[in-house]
Amino acid sequence: MHAAVLFGFNDLRVKEMPVPKPGLQEVLIEVKACAICGTDPKIVAHGWPNNPPFGEYIPGHEYTGVIVALGEGATGFAIGDRVAVEPHKGCGTCENCIRGFYTTCLNYGNLAAGHRHYGFTVNGGYAQYAVNHINTLHKIPESLSFDEATLITTAGTAQYGITRIGGVRPGETVVVSGPGPIGLMACQLVKVLGAGTVIFTGTRPERLDLGKELGAADITINVKEKDVVKEVFKLTNNVGADLTVECAGTASAAKDAVEYTRKNGRVALVGIYQGDIAINLNKVVQWNMTLAGGKAEGDWSLSRVLPLMADGRVKAAPLITHRFPLAQINEGMKTFVERKGGAIKVVIHP
Repeated sequence: MHAAVLFGFNDLRVKEMPVPKPGLQEVLIEVKACAICGTDPKIVAHGWPNNPPFGEYIPGHEYTGVIVALGEGATGFAIGDRVAVEPHKGCGTCENCIRGFYTTCLNYGNLAAGHRHYGFTVNGGYAQYAVNHINTLHKIPESLSFDEATLITTAGTAQYGITRIGGVRPGETVVVSGPGPIGLMACQLVKVLGAGTVIFTGTRPERLDLGKELGAADITINVKEKDVVKEVFKLTNNVGADLTVECAGTASAAKDAVEYTRKNGRVALVGIYQGDIAINLNKVVQWNMTLAGGKAEGDWSLSRVLPLMADGRVKAAPLITHRFPLAQINEGMKTFVERKGGAIKVVIHP
């Protein structure tokens, strides 16, 4: 098969590799589409802890396809099933996995213990074929294209952040910060889940406008043009947001989220942050606020968002701006990183 193999930092090459064989409770998937996630260019540039050896390592974790072979004990699935995968497969035996927190498995990276992180610690989906454990598979209906279904992990990550903070209460004013792919999904999800007013904040006007076009954002705030804290309080009768879903992953966005969320409000931290970030923890205490992190797509969130994507209540297609064949994956990565042509999600076709 053809696969994109990482040979070293910033050295991703398409080459022939053996087709993997499914083991116990695994299936072989003919990959139809694999979307580029923001983590992928970082893996190409810096690798990943416990990644497979360079020269053998196939990244990619947002992929869909068709099951073409079943390993021993792969019950509940059949050859021909259309599936989307989620990247995390916990060991299944540690305390966190038993409690359902498989994205924070205590045996992370321990292959002997059964842990798998597809595209990270084991090979992933930038290839014509991939092997996955049945615990990571979600059947997708015909109403959802393979390309659209690559965004199920994006939506699932947003949903997990919302779940971790206690969900959305009907009629609440919700701020979604950061109009990247996860923020655009979060914006749609909070609206579907019953938010009264959705305020969408960020720095890119075209992405903020897309939030409105999707029927999710009621109000947008460009934080380069307006003081977001003052604006949110002005829009909420000086009370603040009931819930903030922070997806930008920047120090300023995290700091602002605490500042414009109301007394007894909630802040879901979904972004990936770098370095030390100064936030007003005394305000968190004095205002009786709740903060919660959400690691990736836990709590079987993909199965929760799948029906919403399948019937069109949460839309994926408008977020897909570019497509490339596997042979041009490096051009696809460059397009994604440099946001060429307004790139949001870039999908690779093996």
